[in-house]
Amino acid sequence: MRHGKKFNHLGRTASHRKAMLSNMAASLITHKRINTTVAKAKELKKYVEPLVTRSKVDSTHNRRMVFSYLQNKEAVAELFREVAVKVGDRPGGYTRIIKTGNRLGDNAEMCMIELVDFNDIYGNEKKEAKKSTRRSKKATVGTEAPAAAPAEVVAEEAAESADAAPAENNEHEAE
Repeated sequence: MRHGKKFNHLGRTASHRKAMLSNMAASLITHKRINTTVAKAKELKKYVEPLVTRSKVDSTHNRRMVFSYLQNKEAVAELFREVAVKVGDRPGGYTRIIKTGNRLGDNAEMCMIELVDFNDIYGNEKKEAKKSTRRSKKATVGTEAPAAAPAEVVAEEAAESADAAPAENNEHEAE
């Protein structure tokens, strides 16, 4: 019976599960993003987040404790140097799981797990202050016309300067 045993065993023995999670955590820390199944990603999230929290305080004890989980010197160094600096002010939630569909062979749910602060695509933008929603019709018409005019002027000036440069060079060559 499995009463009160709440974590996913992932169909593996304890030693195999421990080694797999250690290797996946080291890969996640070094590569910042890995593709895996949803079940493994959820277990990996529980495994990695306490290690990232521990890396915020750089002490010999914390390094040794993290190394006992990861068993990889390069991953520990990367965690304490680069990752800890970026997540220093974040109170938690260091990883993100993005589902990517099902695997072709066995139809397993696949996902991408990544460190949140290392994603350049989204999540780093600052939210702008909310603007008022009341606008007059004159304000919307007036803002569109001047925006197009400077772009045309800049393009014309660039074309004129490009035409002028070769003419000057030809004059100097003739002398």
